Amino acid sequence: MPPLSLYIHIPWCIQKCPYCDFNSHAIKSDTPESAYITALLNDLAVDIQRYNITRPISSIFIGGGTPSLFSPESIDRLLRGIERQLVLKESLEITLEANPGTFESHKFAEFRALGINRLSIGIQSFNDGLLKKLGRVHSAQEAIHAAEIAHQSGFDNFNLDLMFGLPGARPDSSKIDIETAISLKPTHISFYQLTLEPNTFFYKFPPKLPDDETIFSTQKQCQTLLADQGYLQYEVSAYSKQGRQCLHNVNYWQFGDYLGIGAGAHGKISQALPQHIIRSFKAKSPEQYLRDSHQNGGADVISVAELPLEFIMNHLRLKQGFTLEAYQATTGLAPATLEPALSACVQQNLLIRQNNHYYCSEQGWNFLDNILEKFIPENGN
Repeated sequence: MPPLSLYIHIPWCIQKCPYCDFNSHAIKSDTPESAYITALLNDLAVDIQRYNITRPISSIFIGGGTPSLFSPESIDRLLRGIERQLVLKESLEITLEANPGTFESHKFAEFRALGINRLSIGIQSFNDGLLKKLGRVHSAQEAIHAAEIAHQSGFDNFNLDLMFGLPGARPDSSKIDIETAISLKPTHISFYQLTLEPNTFFYKFPPKLPDDETIFSTQKQCQTLLADQGYLQYEVSAYSKQGRQCLHNVNYWQFGDYLGIGAGAHGKISQALPQHIIRSFKAKSPEQYLRDSHQNGGADVISVAELPLEFIMNHLRLKQGFTLEAYQATTGLAPATLEPALSACVQQNLLIRQNNHYYCSEQGWNFLDNILEKFIPENGN
């Protein structure tokens, strides 16, 4: 069985950002914190029984939305409830997503005292003008202050989220953002391109974005800056100091297992007898989730035809790539089921093969979609 993680979704935030396609909902009245924590713990209990979970949990990620809107008392109740239901590894990584508003930053020390040992702070930019265009409610100064508070609160491991390719950005905007982030000494920086996703305000009313050449140049320049300061790219949009990769996300990309609880949460669970892999999903609407958490959403078995693409789509997000042994161990399929797509990628210099280890070439890394297209099942099944 692969490693097992736990993802917890808390869907509320102060306001919905125009680029966000996550399952998040602006607060309109008092958030039902207590009822939602009860629903989460009930949801977890059903999953544990349904999938006969006995494996220890190696990481917990509390995402959203803005989970840091919840009180430390509610997060404490959640964590203690999890402890009663699951076996937790001693080296457990617990990440909480947070926004840098000053009314939340003072909670950081309390969160740290509860056992949360990693923060992921949604900065996006240190430019007030760009933050306004992105619909963010914090200022650049509040973002800087949040990172300083994280250090003061005892977090020796935290991530700063940054975006590039923003509407109205100057050629040097991202460079300044990266330099500012590096000066705050996080252990991890997420740096990803703004994309216009369906069902978002930006998709319906597209802002003018920099041209592709400028975006690509910005990305390369900032990647060089990050590498020069010891932030190693280990995933498509993730850079970390040595040994400070996000263990939870690495488990995703290595096609590990994870329980997903909360409104709109997804999970992936491998079942040994008979061998198959399940994708679970929960009701997206917070109101429906609160009403029906005991029903626990639904689940689908990943078909054998889909498994090669599912495996490749995850593993190739990591610089280290994958081995044929890992493919066979996690999918139960023979390496031959990756053919002829795998050989075609090697021949076209999209993938590099060393013994039975495959990873992206520089060209393949820049054109990952071209690789994935080759593994799409014929006729979609």
